[in-house]
Order: sequence, then structure tokens, then C-alpha cells
Amino acid sequence: MFDNLSGRLETVVGKLRRKGRLSAADIEAALKEIRLALLEADVNLDVVKGFVDRIREGAIGSSSSRVLTPAQQIVKMVNDELVRILGGDQFRLTFASTPPTVIMLVGLQGSGKTTTAAKLALHLRKQGRHPMLVGADLARPAAVEQLRILAESAKVDFYSETSTPLEVAKNALDRAKSIGRDVLIVDTAGRLAIDEALMQEVAQIEGAIRPHYSFLVIDAMIGQDAVNTAKAFADRIKLSANILTKLDGDARGGAALSVVEVTGKKIAFASVGEKIDDFDAFYPDRMANRILGMGDVLTLIERAEKSIDRDVAERGAKKLQQGKFDLEDFMEQMAQVKKMGPLKGVLSMLPGVPKELKNVDIDDRELGRVEAIISSMTRAERRDPSLIDASRRQRIASGSGTSAVAVSNLLKQFKDMQKMMRQLGVGAPSATRKSAASNKKKRNKR
Repeated sequence: MFDNLSGRLETVVGKLRRKGRLSAADIEAALKEIRLALLEADVNLDVVKGFVDRIREGAIGSSSSRVLTPAQQIVKMVNDELVRILGGDQFRLTFASTPPTVIMLVGLQGSGKTTTAAKLALHLRKQGRHPMLVGADLARPAAVEQLRILAESAKVDFYSETSTPLEVAKNALDRAKSIGRDVLIVDTAGRLAIDEALMQEVAQIEGAIRPHYSFLVIDAMIGQDAVNTAKAFADRIKLSANILTKLDGDARGGAALSVVEVTGKKIAFASVGEKIDDFDAFYPDRMANRILGMGDVLTLIERAEKSIDRDVAERGAKKLQQGKFDLEDFMEQMAQVKKMGPLKGVLSMLPGVPKELKNVDIDDRELGRVEAIISSMTRAERRDPSLIDASRRQRIASGSGTSAVAVSNLLKQFKDMQKMMRQLGVGAPSATRKSAASNKKKRNKR
């Protein structure tokens, strides 16, 4: 997500930071690179022009700050402008005083609307709400069945019937009221392109159920077409906000950087993966920081709090301190890390990580191979790897579908890690840690 743009802008920012005072030529050169980076990211031309013009205007008075250097001020302007075109403040969903809060999803066919409906329902259920999903897309074969299965996966109520989309929506609203559901999420039909029949159907449903929110679901991977779609819907329907899907599959990010400006509506949520829980609120300031290579520690912490079992993490830390951390503990901790999502995504949220490292092709399947190797060991072998001789190594390799060399490499890496921890005084007995600390002080004095 935004990989290409992030790489280009990080280069521009790096050049600016290496300079003390900036000449007019330096500023124009930086703006030219920023303009090209945005255009290559498939950002709308008018949005790019406004972006660059505002930074140029701000750069004229950049020497007025006593705290920041001119270069730092330009970097701050770029960051502030990214936040602005991404929506500024975070969109906040409020709930109706008289339930249910009605949410209607609209968009083109293939944008991920049906899956998004289920992801939103799960997201709200985790917040303590009681949503109901409504299958009002009767035009696409199997759309209703798909949403029903997703509703089961999200553990939320589902409603649909074989009548008309308008009747489905109206009857679902009555049903939600009667059984006490506080959120109603209506999945409407899409088309391959904007047409009058699509707009009339959506408008009829909107008039009948009077949604508190109408969210436009946009596929981030279709670039400028996403912007054109957004504008067409915004011209005909009272949109509340946008939801971007497939952000993880778009290295450019032009749709996200254009849609707010074009529609005048914020991005409320973003889908960043195929799993039903790969969905979260959209934070413009955090996304701007990630684009400029400044990391996103808050999102990383929130994801860790959601995914990682605190008891498991604390148990691993305690064993590490006691010098009892074995392969069984290692596999348990690795399973926790996997819950946080692809490693490349986690790495991109860490501040100060060089872009060269971020661009390394990390194969998450390697974790699976490591897990397979450890799972093929006996409990005794996991707790005491020194038991593993040549014959055991071959058995483990056969059981994990790997090679004896791969098993040996894993054992060596784990042994090296334990050795490094001991040298740092982690996992060593108290006396050893004190000795390590004492030796360090002596070295420092010398």
C-alpha cells in the first residue's frame, strides 16, 4: 500500500533534510519530484496541482520559524498536506438515539461491497454492537448466499428474501426493530458501470429506509476509474463517507489520495486484506506518516493489543528472563506475531526503518516452514534441541516436508539467538546478569 509513492517521497524528504537553507531552485526541484511522484501514484491531476501549489505558497514564508529549519518546514508542509487530502480529522461513526442505526453500502460490482458489509458488521460487533446484515443485492447470482455465509463467519444476524431489493430493505428494517438489533447494514446491488437503473434502485432504497449513513465502497486498485465512480455517486446520492478496499494490493494509492478531494467526503474505513477481520477505521494522520516513512506506531500497538494474547506474551518474556526459553516457547510466540498480519505490513509501521529494508520481499510462508519444522519435533526435542542428532534431524525434515539442512539452519539460528541473549544479560541467572553489567561498566571506564 503506497509503496511506490512512499519510496519516492522518502527520497525527496531525505534530500531536503540534508540541506540547511533552501534556495528557490531547491524548493522547485523538490516540488517537481513531489508532483511526479503523485502523478505516478495515479493521483488525480487537479488534486496534484492543488497539493503542489499549496506547498509552494507555504514555502515562501518557510523562513519565519525559529524552531524548524526551512527543509524541516517543507517536510512538515508535505505531511500536513497529505493529512488534509486524506480527510484531515478521522471520520467518526455515531449511533442513532433510537436504534437501529441504518447503514447503506453502494458501489460498483467487484468493488468488494458484500465482503465489506460483513467486515463492517464484525468490526461493530467487536465494539459491543448487535448488527444485522441485509442482502439486498438480488441482481448478482449468489450474492445473497455469499453474504449469508459471511454473516455466519462474523456471528451476526442476516436477512434477505426473494422479492425486490426495495422490499428486502424495508422488511429488514422492520425485522431489526422487532428483534432489537442496533445496526442495520444493507448491501445493495452494483453494476459493471454507472447506469440509470443502478442509480434509481439505490435512490429508491435510500428513500425508503432513510439511512443514517451511505458509504461508497471503492476498489483502490482501479486508480482514476475509482475517482470517476466516486464523483458519479456523489453527484446522485447523499454520501456520508467512503470505504476503500484492497488497499494492500495497490502499491500506488492514487485513489485514496484523490477520492476525498473529489467527493468532499472522508474515508471512514479501509480494508487491508482478504480476511474478514482485515478492516479498520481510517486515520489520515497515521497514513500520512506511513507514506513519508515515519511509521505508524499507534496502529501497530492497537493491532498488537487486538491480536496478541497477553498471558502468552508475558509467559514467553518470563521464560526468556529465566533462561528457559525453548523452541516450544518460540513457536508459541511466533504464532502471536503471525496474528498481526503480513510481516512486511508490520515492518512498514515501525519508524526509522530504511526503505531498502521495507522493500525486501518478505515471504510469510517461511514462518510456516519454521512452524512445520518445530511441530515435527517431539516435546522433548523442542525443550532440549541438543537431543537432535543426524537421524532425528532427518526424521524432522521428512515430517515437515523440508530438508535436513533447513532443520540444521533453524537449530543454529535458535542457538545463536540464545547465545546473544546471554551475552546481553537477558535470560541469564541474576548473578550472571550482574556480572555482565559490571563488565560493561568496566569497559566503559576504559
